[in-house]
Amino acid sequence: MFRGTGTAVITPFKDGAVDFDAFRRFLRFQLENGIEALIILGTTGESPTINESERTKLIRIAVDEAGGKVPVIVGTGTNSTEKTIKSSLKAFDEGADGVLVVVPYYNKPTQEGLYRHFGEIATRAQGPVIIYNVPGRTGANILPDTVIRCLEFNNIVGVKEASGDQYQVDYLISALRSKESDFKVWSGNDDQAFHLCCSGGDGVISVISNVAPMKTSTMIHSILKGDLHIARGLHLELLPLMKALFVESNPIPVKYALSLMNYCQNELRLPLYELSEGNRNVVRKALQESGVL
Repeated sequence: MFRGTGTAVITPFKDGAVDFDAFRRFLRFQLENGIEALIILGTTGESPTINESERTKLIRIAVDEAGGKVPVIVGTGTNSTEKTIKSSLKAFDEGADGVLVVVPYYNKPTQEGLYRHFGEIATRAQGPVIIYNVPGRTGANILPDTVIRCLEFNNIVGVKEASGDQYQVDYLISALRSKESDFKVWSGNDDQAFHLCCSGGDGVISVISNVAPMKTSTMIHSILKGDLHIARGLHLELLPLMKALFVESNPIPVKYALSLMNYCQNELRLPLYELSEGNRNVVRKALQESGVL
């Protein structure tokens, strides 16, 4: 798996359908601007609203555009272990390099249930699995000690950490490093990526890199190389944009931002709806102040 910046890629729509041409063009923009991984069909990609035939074509396009130069990681997690396994197997069949599996939402499993869920997926999917911890969306938080238990499954290779709890993140990184583990920890929150990487993390799975891939990638690489002065400057420069892109539920603001950049239509699928008029000014101003627009 990668160290650096992976983009949680949007799914463009046009007149209700997936805009596959815009998707391909957008992936090329990402790859030309230093992104180390393409993460498709996650939260930012509006995965709950994508049907199976659309999923298959999106995966094939991403694998084709990546051309083996960067990993393609596919969001396959649901709140059903069996459905997640089937989706993961299909993603690997289509050429995915890894799968991103969110902590099951709504049914609120215990830590033992989470351990067994990810263990079953790892055992049967037989490809690299990344845990995605985002309790603000799922209602359940996988704790560091449970993540450590998952190390016994060799193909659980990392965690996207979006708990928002810096102590939890630091505790996990410290425990992993004491074991000299190659298990990766990526930030799932753009505004905490600088801090996570300074604590010894491996990068970010990012929303802001949809609109600012080169700046995001440069910031993360600067930390990993020890150039904190450069990284700090980019973090502070991008901070207003990081906030603006979450002024409403992701990916509503980033879809609007990318429509201003002519990479997609400002179109989402219900139950998500386009950015409110007042917040459009917030996003446009942040894009301009960050030098993106």
